[in-house]
Amino acid sequence: MENSLPPIPAKRYFTIGEVGDLCGVKPHVLRYWEQEFTQLRPMKRRGNRRYYQHHEVLMIRRIRELLYDQGFTISGARNKLQELVQEQPDALLHEGLLLEPTFDFLEPEPRPSAQNNAVSPAAGQADFGSWQQVRQELHEIRGLLALDF
Repeated sequence: MENSLPPIPAKRYFTIGEVGDLCGVKPHVLRYWEQEFTQLRPMKRRGNRRYYQHHEVLMIRRIRELLYDQGFTISGARNKLQELVQEQPDALLHEGLLLEPTFDFLEPEPRPSAQNNAVSPAAGQADFGSWQQVRQELHEIRGLLALDF
């Protein structure tokens, strides 16, 4: 059934109507699937208008395949997607269903214990400076994203 679906155009964002046409699913079904599948989190703009990205369109096609072609229930499809994310993240990344691998490297490092206060004040300032730089970059990205609409 995947072959009967139209190709996904090279766009950054898709409206719910466009996604419905690309995936052969009505918009009310897409809104319902957002409640059932935590992987579907379209960006919402003014008036709660949904904007889907390419990887979400691929995910919707995968969900549609599981439900309509393979006969999974909603619960079964949800479990199958969870299994795929846990067991084969590289394959999903290659298919475009995941944006990036898990972000374990973003977890903060444990703070030194009170017994081990070997951290110099300069090291703390360097960490603060790097966080300021990250924050500044995020603000710049947010500004660029706001220009898209």
